[in-house]
Parts: sequence; structure tokens; C-alpha cells
Amino acid sequence: MKETRIFYVPELTNGSTEMPTEEAAHAVRVLRMKEGDSLTLTDGIGRFYDAHITLASNKHCLFAIDNEWEDHKLWRGNIHLAVAPTKNMDRMEWFAEKATEIGIDNISLLNCANSERRVVKTERLEKIVVSAMKQSHKAFKPVISPLTDFKKFINQSFDGQKFIAHCYSPEETDGADESIHLSGRNFLGDLLNEDGNALVLIGPEGDFSITEVNEAIKAGFQPISLGGSRLRTETAALVAVHLMYLAKRNKQ
Repeated sequence: MKETRIFYVPELTNGSTEMPTEEAAHAVRVLRMKEGDSLTLTDGIGRFYDAHITLASNKHCLFAIDNEWEDHKLWRGNIHLAVAPTKNMDRMEWFAEKATEIGIDNISLLNCANSERRVVKTERLEKIVVSAMKQSHKAFKPVISPLTDFKKFINQSFDGQKFIAHCYSPEETDGADESIHLSGRNFLGDLLNEDGNALVLIGPEGDFSITEVNEAIKAGFQPISLGGSRLRTETAALVAVHLMYLAKRNKQ
């Protein structure tokens, strides 16, 4: 069975008939595609396009659209994961790739009190999610938001369920605001609605500070657990994405 190769052309929505430079180089130089060859394109916002190449040169690859159709998301609502980046960005890149393969709409990066990394260039993450989108035959590219201070992020408006994962026991929160003690931590999978949007916050390796947890609860976030195991940041983030996907998946 011949593999379907998908190319990402975000300018399709503006009527462009030319591939971006990197996609053109891959099609012409690597895959040796030529005039008349068929290919599949996506705009990254929900549509696929059947097309054929009209010009293939070292620097340009032009195409004509033959057909287009809408891709249907495999889940309902919006799946949003906000995470404090790890010191080693390879781990964040792994998370972004796997989350895209599973299904996610938004990835936001948080600057927290215990963050290991204060500067993040998102260009590499963008390339990772584009590649994962194409590999998993999706037409929806996750939106990656730049590093944002924790307090600013939690006070942004969000229409849907909001959760914060933390590892503090009641003993560790002595002296903290009473809301932490009263709220408790339930398993995320038991709280998610099938419909609507969901946002989960995942902290750095040193966890959110107790102050941050308390501020999030006051801002309407429910404290949650991801199970009995102590997880690394990128593992916790992927578990949260998968739980949201399972709760909101379109059942066949």
C-alpha cells in the first residue's frame, strides 16, 4: 500500500499555490517528485486538499488543487495543556510530538516560581508539531503559546473546566491558605466532562509553589491527581493530555 505523504501549506487559506521552502525541498529534492505527481496538503486548521504538482524546480514547487475536504477531529471541545518547560528541551519536544499524535489543540508554556527554564524559543517546537501532525494524518496543528508568567496565565479567561496538578500532601501544606486543605485532589479522569473545553496545568520538576497552587484554586482551577505515581513533568503532561482525549473522544 502506497504511503500518503502530507505537506503543510498554511498559506492555502490565502489562495497560495506554492509550497513553503522546506516542504518544497522535501518534495522535490528528497522524494524526487515531479510535475503531474499527486500529493495531499493540509492548511493546519482542519482541511485536507488533493493536489498535483504543476512546477517542480530546485527552489520552487507549485501545485493545483483538485479536491478539498474537511477533517473531523477525533475529540470534542478544546484540549489545552499548560506546562512549565523542562531544563532539557528534548523532553518538551518529545511531549509535543506525542501529544500531537494523540490529539491536542493548545500547548501553553508557563514561567513558574520553580521553573528550570526561563527562556524558550518555540520555533523548534513548531516544527515538531507540524511533523507529528502530518505523520498522524491530522489536519489540525496545535497552537503553541509562548512562555507566560503563571499568575498572568491563570487570570486569563477560559471557557471550560480548569485543573491544576500538584503533588502536595495535607502535611506539606500546613500554614497555607485553607482552600488547599478543603479542596482535596481527585483523579483527573473522574472529573472530566465528555463535552466542552478542558485545561490542565502541569508544573516544573520542583512542582508549583504552594502559593501558586492556592492562587490557581482561587482563580477557579480544581486541584487534581494523575494517579499514585510520582511523574516527571513531560510524563505528567502526556498523561493529562491522554486522559482529556479519552474523556472527549468521539466514540465510533
